[in-house]
Amino acid sequence: MSLATDGADQPTLYKRIRADIEKRILTGEWPPGHRIPFEHELVARYGCSRMTVNKALSELAQADLIERRRRAGSFVRRPQHQSAVLKIADIRAEITALGRAYGYELIHRKLRMATAADRDRLGVKKAGKVVAIACRHSADNVPFAVEDRLIDLSSVPNAATADFSREPPGSWLLHHVPWTEAEHTISAIVADDRAAQALDIAVGAPCLVIDRYTWRSTRTITAVRLLYPGDSHRLVARFKGG
Repeated sequence: MSLATDGADQPTLYKRIRADIEKRILTGEWPPGHRIPFEHELVARYGCSRMTVNKALSELAQADLIERRRRAGSFVRRPQHQSAVLKIADIRAEITALGRAYGYELIHRKLRMATAADRDRLGVKKAGKVVAIACRHSADNVPFAVEDRLIDLSSVPNAATADFSREPPGSWLLHHVPWTEAEHTISAIVADDRAAQALDIAVGAPCLVIDRYTWRSTRTITAVRLLYPGDSHRLVARFKGG
């Protein structure tokens, strides 16, 4: 059954098609790598011309939400890790790759209206809701990192119902939400009482801090601070000349 007719409503219809697909991507219903219905399937679904569908898909590609492959179709765009100085790592996969047993503990999760500090951290001006999460990752039962994260629900509405007691937020985001740009800020601090307790290290011990911000086009997805024991972590980046 077609949902609309082509013709005079074409400008509105192509925007509706784009909005429908964008919503499925942003909510995680269609994760990175998911194949978008073929053009002829969208034509039948919306009862429109191929030109209308093509315009909607072209705008989604320009927004870096999908990638179009000749003869293969269109797919939800995967993050381009190689473009970042430091890739966005899945801590669970990182620990497992080291041959160590991964452990995860959700310390707290709170759904709330964004405070002024939240909006400043996310770089957003409009009032809205966020999910605030604190959790701890361990390797062989030894604290590996603690995570303090905000997720902007206007960009990732499905995060409101995701079960972060079972799946780490970083892993969930990587598998469900496409991103186009990320920024890392790396610093060093000494552990205060709270950090020392969370990481089971001495007060005053060195810690490595990674503050990361992730966007899809101009929309903020998440801001996270990862805190690691400084004596057991290092960052290595290798570059090639242009």
